[in-house]
Amino acid sequence: MRHMETMRWVDGCLEILDQTLLPGKTEYIKCEHYTTICDAIRRLSVRGAPAIGAAAAYGLALGAASLSPAGKAEFVSAIEQIARELCDTRPTAINLQWAVDRMLQLLHEQTTDSVEVLKETLLAAAHAIYREDLASNRRIGEFGEKLIPPNVSILTHCNAGALATAGFGTALGVIRAAHQAGKNIHVYADETRPLLQGARLTAWELMQDNIPVTLLTDNMAGYLMACGKVDLVIVGADRITANGDVANKIGTYSVAVLAKEHGLPFYVAAPMSTFDLNLAGGQEIPIENRDEREVTHFAGHPVAPAGVKVWNPAFDVTPHPLVTAIITDRGVARPPYTKTLPALVDK
Repeated sequence: MRHMETMRWVDGCLEILDQTLLPGKTEYIKCEHYTTICDAIRRLSVRGAPAIGAAAAYGLALGAASLSPAGKAEFVSAIEQIARELCDTRPTAINLQWAVDRMLQLLHEQTTDSVEVLKETLLAAAHAIYREDLASNRRIGEFGEKLIPPNVSILTHCNAGALATAGFGTALGVIRAAHQAGKNIHVYADETRPLLQGARLTAWELMQDNIPVTLLTDNMAGYLMACGKVDLVIVGADRITANGDVANKIGTYSVAVLAKEHGLPFYVAAPMSTFDLNLAGGQEIPIENRDEREVTHFAGHPVAPAGVKVWNPAFDVTPHPLVTAIITDRGVARPPYTKTLPALVDK
């Protein structure tokens, strides 16, 4: 299995794989300032909940490195402003806020007045978040692989692979682990309109690892299930609430409803950093709405009448009754999630 570097720290700056260019070109964006990371997150050059959390952590470290404050108080105030800017880039995925809050908490716990030590502390914390995400993805794979029978076909939606994380992936981490275990799996990847993360990224990742994959358009999923070609569904998540409601890429809810209708297991794979147990249910999750041109244009060319009204939410919410189990880096949670999720958090 290849380790796909979604991002890498090189000579004091962060290099981010520009996923808007995949699969045609592999090119890294050199981020020497936190504002470049903010832009990369907004433009989806880096995307996927765990990945943008790690990128934001590095953004805070880069922002800190650029500061020349008069003292600690001024430094902390400037860092808090940078944190707000990073958190404003994308509202739905909780991992971004989680990573920034973790960095800020660590900063406030420091008793030293040395700004240089504080800068070093923040960079070390960003490195730790990156390494921990990679390790947690592998644990998700280990737990999830046990749920995958041999000789099955798996449907996935969007990209929850190495490209959406520090490496290995969440939903694709489970798939990778099952493949490594010799379970003879086949993957169906939804193209995932409007930005084609399934077609451009998931299919590419799986082909890189020689995992059998078939691409289909989003509106083919129901018929694929009706034809008996799917045994289970596994997806990632951008935020999971206390009752087990799951925010994920738009179109996930439709796949979950179809899976329920056809009696198929619907699994969600996510690290603990994706859980927001402060929210009771999915109705409280902020849903990002994106530029209408993502729908009206393709590769820069118009595909819809000029002036047409567009609704373009980036995510939807799958209600917990449709979720068979949630695979985490601490184990597998099953209903009732209001009891099993807190038990995993407290592990």
